[in-house]
Amino acid sequence: MRAHPHDRTCPPLEPTAAVVVVPTYNEAENIGRLVPLILARDPRLSVLVVDDGSPDGTAAIVKALPGFGDRIMLLERTKKEGLGAAYIAAFKWILANTKFDVVFEMDADFSHDPSALDEFIVAIRDHDLVLGSRYLYGITVVNWPLRRLVLSVGANRYAGFVTGLPIKDCTGGFKCFRRSTLERLPLDRIRSDGYSFQIETTYICWKKGLSIREIPIMFVDRQVGISKMSKRIILEAMWMIWAMRLRRTH
Repeated sequence: MRAHPHDRTCPPLEPTAAVVVVPTYNEAENIGRLVPLILARDPRLSVLVVDDGSPDGTAAIVKALPGFGDRIMLLERTKKEGLGAAYIAAFKWILANTKFDVVFEMDADFSHDPSALDEFIVAIRDHDLVLGSRYLYGITVVNWPLRRLVLSVGANRYAGFVTGLPIKDCTGGFKCFRRSTLERLPLDRIRSDGYSFQIETTYICWKKGLSIREIPIMFVDRQVGISKMSKRIILEAMWMIWAMRLRRTH
C-alpha cells in the first residue's frame, strides 16, 4: 500500500529565488494589477507572464510595468494553444535560461490570492510539490455557481477513484514546484490541457515518489474577464485520467 504523499520526506530547501508563472489570454483587465501584488509579497519573487497572443493588449501592459526586464518577464506565443502548452513552454524556458529554485503556477484572474504565496514558500522547504487546495478542509470556494462547484468536486473524486491519487484537490492551478521536481517531469510527453494537465503533473510526481503537500487556499471566482473553461477541457480530463491510469509509470 502506497504511503500518503504528505508522509514522504525530501532534502530541506531554503528558497533563494522563485518565479510565478502566470499564463494569460485576454487578461488586460487583470494583469497590470496582479503582477505588482505578487512582487510585493517577497523580494525573492519574480513573475513570468506567458501570453498566447492576446488581442486585447495583455502583453503590451506587461511590457509597460515598472520592473519589466528585471523581476518581470514575458514569454510571447503567437496563438492560443491551451493552458498545458503554455505551462510546458514556461517550464522549459525557465529550466534552460534561469536559476530559479522554486516555480509557481498561478491564475491571472485573481481567483488565487497573492497573499497565499507566503505559505507556499514556507511549505516548499520540506516538500517537492505544494498544492493549493480548495477542498482540504471542507470547501473554500467563493462565488462559484452550484453547477461549477459540483463539477469540480466530482472531477476530483473521479480522478482519485480512477488513479488512486490521494489528493483532495488535484485539478487546482495554484501550485509550487521545486526546480528539481520540474527537472523530473517528462515535459515533452505531456499533452494534456486544463484540468487534466493539473492532474497529470501531480500524478507523475506521486508515481515518482516525490513529497507532495496540500495547503488550504481560498478560491474566489473571477470578477472581470471570461472563464476559459469549456466542454472540450472537461471531456479531455475524463479520458486522460483513464489514459494515465492504464499506461506505464512515467
